[in-house]
Amino acid sequence: MISPSGNFKIYIASKPVDFRKGMDGLAAIVMNEFDLDPFNGAIFIFRSKRADRLKLIVWERATEPNSRMVSAFV
Repeated sequence: MISPSGNFKIYIASKPVDFRKGMDGLAAIVMNEFDLDPFNGAIFIFRSKRADRLKLIVWERATEPNSRMVSAFV
């Protein structure tokens, strides 16, 4: 479950993305097309071409040394 703590930003991509892309591909879109840092704790939302599915990515900063990128499908 994704449960961001504190204040966070949500970015929504207006163009559809190729849903074969994984977390790394979506993070590359955030860096190259949005000119943002995908590891800043914001939530990035992408939609499929048919607009019937969503993908979300967010960088989860764990209290342990193992932080990770988390992806969710809606």
